[in-house]
Amino acid sequence: MNNNPNHKSGFISIIGRPNVGKSTFLNRVIGQKIAIMSDKPQTTRNKVQGVLTRDDSQMIFIDTPGIHKPKHKLGDFMMKVAQNTLREVDLIIFMVNAAEGFGRGDEFIIEKLKEVKTPVYLVINKIDQIQPDDLFSIIETYKELYTFEEIIPISALQGNNVDRLLEQIKFLLPEGPQYYPADQVTDHPERFIVSELIREKALHLTREEIPHSIAVVIDKISKEENKDIINVMATIVVERDSQKGIVIGKQGKMLKEIGKRARLDIENLLGSKVFLELWVKVQKDWRNKATHLKDFGFREDEY
Repeated sequence: MNNNPNHKSGFISIIGRPNVGKSTFLNRVIGQKIAIMSDKPQTTRNKVQGVLTRDDSQMIFIDTPGIHKPKHKLGDFMMKVAQNTLREVDLIIFMVNAAEGFGRGDEFIIEKLKEVKTPVYLVINKIDQIQPDDLFSIIETYKELYTFEEIIPISALQGNNVDRLLEQIKFLLPEGPQYYPADQVTDHPERFIVSELIREKALHLTREEIPHSIAVVIDKISKEENKDIINVMATIVVERDSQKGIVIGKQGKMLKEIGKRARLDIENLLGSKVFLELWVKVQKDWRNKATHLKDFGFREDEY
């Protein structure tokens, strides 16, 4: 643990509409993949804590589900997770997508921000997708609605201005202890990250109607004796038989491709050869059943 008397530490919540780049930012800052990335909205379901440790500071980032109008019990859960973090942290990063412009979702979030006393940074992401001249009007739009502590444009994908943002965050954080060991990058267990990596590949490869109907349950992770091989058995859960057919694919090709891509990421995570075995199961309407949500890791009482 760090004994530097001037050491700074704190918790930072990343909040924003779906698909503004929160997970991309978190993975960029931490330096490895711990948050699921997809071009499909609402892919982050649990709050993911990423830990960035430096000699003089430790920043604990909480990547929350994108704020949206809930359509089922899983949506309710995701909204509660996102809103609860606003009251628990030292700093809030309100991230917006420069390429999308101001929307009703942003207005809703700003109303929520007015209910808390936590300092808020407006981070305008995806500036690589707009003309530089358009940035000024975006900044002015948000400034009229809320008094932000800082307004910082970035590109999480390309890394533009991310270091400057981290310096500003460190400046604002209070002096405090090192909460996590220096080599720890997340507080989630390996099983959770492994399940997310599998789910990410399924989201990338399947059609539009699949994403919110997919959950991944890790049935077993074990190491072979005297061998540098880790066996992972996992079940992909969907809501309908038709979705099961899509995930498996013709002659099992889709499932094989999901497994192939996920295995590479899991090997990078675990630093070992991985044998990955995937199954697909139908659990009808699981997103609206509290017992299934708990079984699949969405535990409201933890938030």
